[in-house]
Amino acid sequence: MKKFLIIAFLLISYSAIAQTSKDKQTILNVLEKQRGEWNKGNLETFMDAYVKSDSLLFVGKSGPTYGWQKNFENYQKSYPGKAGMGFLTFGIKKIDFLNKDVAFVLGSWHLKREKDEPQGYFTLLFKKLNGEWKIFVDHSS
Repeated sequence: MKKFLIIAFLLISYSAIAQTSKDKQTILNVLEKQRGEWNKGNLETFMDAYVKSDSLLFVGKSGPTYGWQKNFENYQKSYPGKAGMGFLTFGIKKIDFLNKDVAFVLGSWHLKREKDEPQGYFTLLFKKLNGEWKIFVDHSS
């Protein structure tokens, strides 16, 4: 019985680690796709990484903004056209899983445009919804 419990524990532990590793890579892929779409000037496709819901929360220098549509409109105003969007790079510092369906991401962002190079940090909360990892909280500074 003791051997069975040890083997069962090891299998469960291995399964949890494998799942976390797979989910971590999936989240990195979501962020890479998002970065690529930004750099192509595809703002709406960039927004696919976010949960398309009124509960989406973005916190920036102007305070909190709720809702996918409102955040999309704010991005359109703040980054008009490809020139306004520039070239985006991310530096992912860490990904921690708060549970099997929620992940915390810490990273940096850098935007290279013709006249300036704004940069800062972000924290994201991802949630696994219907098998897909989506951002439901974004705090960028």
